[in-house]
Amino acid sequence: MRREFLERVRKKSFWVMALLGPVFFAAIFLLPLLMSGGGGVKRLVVVDRTTTTLGALVAARLDSTQRFVVVGRVPGGAGVEDSLAREVGLKSIDGFLVLSDSLTATGHAEYRASNVSSLEDIGLLRESLGRLAERARLERAGVDPAMVARAQIRVSLDTKKITGGRTTEESAGQSFSLAYFMMLILYISLLLYGVQVMGSVIEEKTSRVIEVLVSSLRPFQLLLGKLLGVGAVSLVQFAIWGASGRLLLTQRAALVSRMGGADPEVGQVFQVPHVSGATALVFIAFFLGGFFLYSAMFAAVAATCSTEQEARQSQVPVTVLIMIAFFGSFATLANPESRLAVTLSLVPFTSPIATPARWAAGNLSALDVIASLALLITGTVLVTWIAARIYRVGILMTGKRPNLKELVRWVRAA
Repeated sequence: MRREFLERVRKKSFWVMALLGPVFFAAIFLLPLLMSGGGGVKRLVVVDRTTTTLGALVAARLDSTQRFVVVGRVPGGAGVEDSLAREVGLKSIDGFLVLSDSLTATGHAEYRASNVSSLEDIGLLRESLGRLAERARLERAGVDPAMVARAQIRVSLDTKKITGGRTTEESAGQSFSLAYFMMLILYISLLLYGVQVMGSVIEEKTSRVIEVLVSSLRPFQLLLGKLLGVGAVSLVQFAIWGASGRLLLTQRAALVSRMGGADPEVGQVFQVPHVSGATALVFIAFFLGGFFLYSAMFAAVAATCSTEQEARQSQVPVTVLIMIAFFGSFATLANPESRLAVTLSLVPFTSPIATPARWAAGNLSALDVIASLALLITGTVLVTWIAARIYRVGILMTGKRPNLKELVRWVRAA
């Protein structure tokens, strides 16, 4: 255990990953804000074929935004669009908008530009044209647009989560983000550290060091030392991530202000929920259970292989199980009490990710958590017992990989 722990902690790669983890999660929040402000201002020409003042209103509306600058409004005619297309090709303008009376009648307009893949630009154009066309229809029908606007005031729904019979300050978005990031961290960690255990077994087996080690201690002791050593490394990394994440969260107000935090929607991104002691305890308990479960399986896979290439091919079933647990747990976000969510939280192979997600997204009782954890511990003990017997025979075996029938014989013989 001491060797497995120190060997990894002393590596520079461990500290690089430990420090880059919080940076990665911070980038998830910051990059959308940085990217949403990019793209520059678009130079636009409005081709006005309307018989009303709608074209002038559209040009004034777009020119008042920070995304478009209307450099001209020209009447429609023969060759106008072809001439503007050449201007776009020469990069004199970025695009042109073709308007006609059909905008009011059927809601149809045309936008031609060198870049039509910017969803933000297209959305702003669609929203501006839609509002002005709606206003024109209302005025034509003799309806006051201001009265309609007052009748269409958006409803602001304030969501609060109830936990343990008490209302908390946690909103719907905060509850979703907590459950999602718990799922993501568990998925990455189980896969990452499980592969590390597998790599350690393969390294000792291919270098023949294992033949010396088994002369000094029992194979089960060797396997248990690997699991405990790598597990301790993961807990140290979680502690570093937690301390770094807390430091970043204390600076979120400054980050919001530097990136245009006056917009209330921007501030919503940084409303991170408070992680209670019970949530942290559930997270650690199910991580450890899932870690021992999957690491034992990865170790058994490595013991049946003679090369690293064979191990990578043989690890696919174990990796698929972790992927099923991760993607299946998305069902718990929409309905934590659904039959699928309950089933995933009771099956030992999926509960390490599903149950913490249900805990964060829903309102699990202590009995539900204890039942899920008890089944996980039972499954972990059973899988570890089988994996240890395979490990005991396989670590000294070389050559052709065993089939399922031979693995059953190894378990019985060990």
